[in-house]
Amino acid sequence: MIAIGIDIGGTSIKGAAVYDDGRMLDVFALPVVKGEPGEETVRKLIDVVENYINEKGIGKEIVGIGMGIPGLLDIEKGIVTYSPNLKWDNLPIADLFKARLPYPVRIANDANVAAFGEAKFGAGKGVPYVIMLTLGTGVGGGIVLDGKLYEGNEGKGAEMGHIVIELDGRQCGCGRKGCLEAYASATAIINDTKKAMEEHPESLMHKVAEELGKIDGRVAFKAARQGDQVALQVVDQYIYFLCEGIMNYCNIFRPNVVILSGGIANEGDYLFDKINDFLKLHQYGFPKSPVVKVVPAKLGYDSGKIGAASLLF
Repeated sequence: MIAIGIDIGGTSIKGAAVYDDGRMLDVFALPVVKGEPGEETVRKLIDVVENYINEKGIGKEIVGIGMGIPGLLDIEKGIVTYSPNLKWDNLPIADLFKARLPYPVRIANDANVAAFGEAKFGAGKGVPYVIMLTLGTGVGGGIVLDGKLYEGNEGKGAEMGHIVIELDGRQCGCGRKGCLEAYASATAIINDTKKAMEEHPESLMHKVAEELGKIDGRVAFKAARQGDQVALQVVDQYIYFLCEGIMNYCNIFRPNVVILSGGIANEGDYLFDKINDFLKLHQYGFPKSPVVKVVPAKLGYDSGKIGAASLLF
């Protein structure tokens, strides 16, 4: 059994045929042309998918097409209600596909399908309850409960970055204040790093940023590993805020595992040891209840394609 999984991003679209055991065939790709009408981009995508299916000779094995799309969706009707990155507005993407190709079509939020891919075939494989957080420009993620993707009404739920962890706190891009995204995204730690560097010209972070050629999420972590106390304060504050968000999800859903993805998750054991030590101390019900383990994602950039295809399995 095979499904086509498509991961739609702001600058490119990538997809692949995925078997129901998680194996993936060659990837196809299509650039997103800035300013191009959504209908035109989708027509090009359908051409690419149709040619791919014919070239691989898999038409009779395909059970459907799944897509992960950024933005607000109506998953029941297969409509992209609005995608700010793509400038797609009320785009009936499922109907456009079904008019050309004889397969069922399912759409879901891109962060949700990435979480679903990790739950089924990645770091959450084999357990029923999985939470995933993606630590990037914002904080995204998804929820898998009893092996099923939780999406909420019309697929607009599971906005993981927008729980409030500090009342009337930092301004968030969503319009509210104190959201987890304003404290635990890569953007947040970059802003905190810049502020600390301005206040502490003696900090090793200046040298690290010069070596890297920019100030990004790695600067504070790299300097902290080398013993810089200012960097350590930035890192520990970041981890504290992230852990408070994770704690909320642990106490509400009690997942078997929490998966972290995104650039910050590449900090390895230095990051994950600190997070798991915090949860051991503060998790509700410990030590009488099993501690939720926080682990890095395994599928990388393939999670969106695999997760989108998994919507059909």
